[in-house]
Amino acid sequence: MTRILVLDGHPAEGAFCGALAREYAERAREQGHEVRLRHLAELAFDPDFGVSSFKDAKPLEPDLQAIWDDLTWCQHFVVAHPLWWGGLPAKLKGLFDRILLPGTAFQYVRGKPLPEKLLKGRTSQVLVTSDTPGWYFRWIYGAGVRKQTEKQILDFCGLKPKGYHMFSPIRGSDDASRAKMIGRAADLGRSVA
Repeated sequence: MTRILVLDGHPAEGAFCGALAREYAERAREQGHEVRLRHLAELAFDPDFGVSSFKDAKPLEPDLQAIWDDLTWCQHFVVAHPLWWGGLPAKLKGLFDRILLPGTAFQYVRGKPLPEKLLKGRTSQVLVTSDTPGWYFRWIYGAGVRKQTEKQILDFCGLKPKGYHMFSPIRGSDDASRAKMIGRAADLGRSVA
């Protein structure tokens, strides 16, 4: 059994990301995993880090503290989010800015170019909804947000990437294509090791 945190990283309620996150969570539960599902839209916090140094970081609001507690509890972290302007929604990026701090998520070590990964031993997956076709995202745009999310956010803190999954295009999709996407999310939830 794996402890899994699934974060619906869409800042609005009722988005397709939420359907993917719920499906992933439900299928993982059916496999006997312990799953916590959180929705970014329900969290109240200031997403602006707002200071010039980590030592001046403001205290975490209760919702952020709960997410941090879930992140340290989990063995596998899944985030489902929309691709907006080639990146993460501002509120989701703000969540990462606020909770992934030195001394808790990573630690700089004198004389070493890269920090110690304090969340090591955990894995991660990313589910991304987009109007941009997957091939265009990879070959024309260069998949910049994938590199940022996997390398500079998740793996930087020790959440080893285990998959980056595009669900696209959303705009213009019909019920059959959305059902197929939900099926893919279900398969991913069932296949957590």
